[in-house]
Amino acid sequence: MAGKKLDKLKLMVVDDELDNLDVLYRTFWKDFKVYKANSATEALAILEKEGEMAVIISDQRMSEMNGSELLSLTVERFPDTIRILLTGFTDVEDLVDAINSGRVFKYITKPWNPSQLQTLVNQASDTYRLVKKRLAELSRALRRESLFNAVTTAIRESLDYDNMLQKLVTTIGETFAAHYCLVKPVEDDLLTEKQFCYQNSQSKIYDLLPDLSNLIAEVFRTHHYEIKDDIYEDIPCQYLIFPLIYQQDLLAIIAICKLGSDHIWHQEDIQLITGVAEQAALALSQAKLYQSLQEKQQQINLELEVARQIQHNLLRQTLPEMAGVKVQACCYPAREVGGDFFEVFVHPNGDLWLAVGDVSGKGVPAALFMASTISLLRRELCQEVAVEPNLIMQNLNYALIDDLMTSNYFITMILARYHPITRELVYANSGHIYPFVWSEQATVNDSPHYLKARSIPLGILPKWQAESGRLILAPGDTLLLTSDGITEATVWETLDSSRTTHHSMLNQEGLWQLIKKQSQPLNFDNLLALIQANNDVQEDDQTILSLEVL
Repeated sequence: MAGKKLDKLKLMVVDDELDNLDVLYRTFWKDFKVYKANSATEALAILEKEGEMAVIISDQRMSEMNGSELLSLTVERFPDTIRILLTGFTDVEDLVDAINSGRVFKYITKPWNPSQLQTLVNQASDTYRLVKKRLAELSRALRRESLFNAVTTAIRESLDYDNMLQKLVTTIGETFAAHYCLVKPVEDDLLTEKQFCYQNSQSKIYDLLPDLSNLIAEVFRTHHYEIKDDIYEDIPCQYLIFPLIYQQDLLAIIAICKLGSDHIWHQEDIQLITGVAEQAALALSQAKLYQSLQEKQQQINLELEVARQIQHNLLRQTLPEMAGVKVQACCYPAREVGGDFFEVFVHPNGDLWLAVGDVSGKGVPAALFMASTISLLRRELCQEVAVEPNLIMQNLNYALIDDLMTSNYFITMILARYHPITRELVYANSGHIYPFVWSEQATVNDSPHYLKARSIPLGILPKWQAESGRLILAPGDTLLLTSDGITEATVWETLDSSRTTHHSMLNQEGLWQLIKKQSQPLNFDNLLALIQANNDVQEDDQTILSLEVL
């Protein structure tokens, strides 16, 4: 019975005629908690003491203040109250004014029909309950949205994962006016030693920090939230410990503690925080994944920088000097590391060896094959008795064929041997773009001499074979070896007829045109600046090597 009485809505009847007041009281006392007032002043006093009424029934004609005036005084403070006016037929003007101003829900004329009045009040109480229900739902939705926005904002504005957890615990602690709030991260299915805390510095019981380790361990074991009421040094306290779980992955455990009789958790708060926990876990999971990817990317970048430096050191940093010739060489990977390489080696017998190679593909795999190829090539070039370039190509193919075929890679390379006394150049080409030679006496209309002896790339067939090409260089001649990153670079071309421009591939002919426009002797810095000026992004490794006979 006591529970039903608590569920009764409050209703106030106001009338300066005591007989009417008693009739109204007897009509509704079974279904409502009824308050009687025989004047507007008494009605206002009751409202001041008891608070909001679900329904107010007031007579219009009263001595000190009429009903519509009384009801108008309750609108601002109690906007959800349902107001009913009892009026006579002569009060039409006052009634219209009260209804139009929104102060009155319904009116009923005197003398009233008891069943009609009962029906009207039941309708009013149903309306009041519905309004309160909708307002409560809206309030919960707004609180939920506000808390979720606060949590996600705190996470989004954090600099790192630890900072993110600290902001999360502070936001939750402040939102729920907690005395103490704690977050324990979980890593690799284990509770970490780290913890992030929030403490309410304004609390009068600031020094009371209960031990929550047992409750946290229980939530960690069960993955279900725990609520516990307790008394700590004669002070009532209530704990809420809940897990942050995303896709069955436990990310952290949050413990919130309220101390003092005026800070007890409400069921609405519990539902709110456990509801937001899933969304907070999603945001945390994404942030954790993003940070993990950043850390991995940073580690990869560090390792690539080391690899870049190692590869850079593999290439000749100081080119050997030889009387009667000038050698230039440079290599620019498209990424941190690449598959292009060059070699300049002077044999003890006086021969000058030159090579430019290109491993198919880019990045780390190509760089690994590039390092292997340079190592094997240098071993071959250091032999006491020098052999022909085509035989060295055969040996390289034999040594690399298994790895290249397994990995679906191949290597193009031009290898040349120059004898400074005879000026003879002997070369072998394994699928590389043609090297070419030009004389310093070449005119604008002359074309270079392309060295077209060539065979297939290394790594295609188990046995590589081809004859070496031969020619004699004269003083003033220049030999140029490049990779396809140079000849396949993009350039702008202007069409004479329309003066419009379009992209095109440089190709060997375009490279030759750029070289003819360069002042002699050839300067790689100037040449590459022209090529790279038309390419915002370098698409391929670029390697170039030249031999000038003085």
